[in-house]
Amino acid sequence: MWQDLWQYFSTHGYEVWMLTLQQLYIVAIPMCAAILVAVPLTIVATRVPRLYPWVIGISNAFQTIPSMALLVLMITIGLGIGLLPAAVALFVYALMPIVRNTYVGIAGVAPEVKDAAIGMGATKWQLLWLVELPLALKVIIAGIRSSLVASIGFATLAALIGAGGLGSLILQGLGMADNAIVLAGTIPAVIMAFVAEFVMGRLERWLTPKGLRG
Repeated sequence: MWQDLWQYFSTHGYEVWMLTLQQLYIVAIPMCAAILVAVPLTIVATRVPRLYPWVIGISNAFQTIPSMALLVLMITIGLGIGLLPAAVALFVYALMPIVRNTYVGIAGVAPEVKDAAIGMGATKWQLLWLVELPLALKVIIAGIRSSLVASIGFATLAALIGAGGLGSLILQGLGMADNAIVLAGTIPAVIMAFVAEFVMGRLERWLTPKGLRG
């Protein structure tokens, strides 16, 4: 089997590489959108507490929908097939870990720290940017990391609705009962998830203030 896999990589290396880039594209667009929406919206929710139950409730509702059912739902609401429904499904699927961790990180800043900053004359805006966000950043990045790794796995299912990516190789291998082709799609996806975990872990440490690093 491993010899067949090596032979497949030798003859179809360019195709695997292009599908890997396509997989990155499928994941990157909804992840960037989820970060740009979830983080600011959750920051607002920390200032307007009655808004948070709605934000976390909606994101939780999408998270509880099984992956396949969520993809089918995107088709049934009129988004068709291809990249668009896959990107929308990945976007809503990625929201909950980011929303939860952003809220927990900011709400978890010790009240005495905030009181000290206010006592030194910090405005609400300065309190957020200079105190709360730096202290919460480690938790926020952890939420983004969790969401990213889960999205890489979810994105392999996007091939079922014509979005491409490494999932198309997996489906092709399953259809042909060829383990080498299945592994040619699976191994790059696994490596991508491990690399994402490692890079986000390094980023989390780099962005954490030195005094808070373990």
